[in-house]
Amino acid sequence: MKLAPSPVADRPAGHTAAGGGGGVAASTRPVAVVGASGALGFGLAVRLGQAGTPVTIGSRDPVRAADTVERARRVAPHGSFSGRENSSAVRDAGAVILSVPLHSQPEILDALRPALRPGQLLIDATVPLAAVVNGHPTRTLGLWQGSAAQQALEMVPDGVRVVSALHTVCAGSLCNLDHRLDQDVLLCGDSRADKREAASLIERIEGLRCVDCGPLEMARVTESLTALLIAVKTHHGAHYPGIRLTGLPDALWE
Repeated sequence: MKLAPSPVADRPAGHTAAGGGGGVAASTRPVAVVGASGALGFGLAVRLGQAGTPVTIGSRDPVRAADTVERARRVAPHGSFSGRENSSAVRDAGAVILSVPLHSQPEILDALRPALRPGQLLIDATVPLAAVVNGHPTRTLGLWQGSAAQQALEMVPDGVRVVSALHTVCAGSLCNLDHRLDQDVLLCGDSRADKREAASLIERIEGLRCVDCGPLEMARVTESLTALLIAVKTHHGAHYPGIRLTGLPDALWE
């Protein structure tokens, strides 16, 4: 049964130009964040909203989506946020950010198949971390496809473009708008143009620089870096560990 969209109305937002390369203006491209009730998805939603990008928060439960919208508005009151059931959020979005646990990824993508359309950009931030009862998740799981992003590519309809990203960005650093970001986002994908479009969106968030790390098969490496950074945080007490690559040219997307 198709669920009705949440009645939460959009709010106007200012425009912030993309820092990547040649993307559509932030104020004209709605972005769906599926999994925004989680820390990473919520942080991305509020940072993009703060940057002037209309954000549609998707959830399997429209009530939960509406609650997340209200949370986002309290954190970023000038952002434009709306909440909908996942399929409705994705159907009307220019791009989709998938930020869900690995165990939920197949079920959610299967439900989204009728809503996803050829040409749509899916930015997959899924991390194949093993669940833990106590302690910190620092063990990654092996997937037959090679990575969570490659698994996503197998599940989406033909023509949907998949880029892997955001595995080294600490959720806490995104959620804390007083924290100044200064780190790299590692992108993997089989099309340079698709990665450039993803960079154009992500770099609307001040302090994030996107780096092309090669084809989608390299996602098996970048996804595992989440576990590494969790271990660094645990051993060094760092609040928001991240990655910054050196020796790169100034213009990465020309």
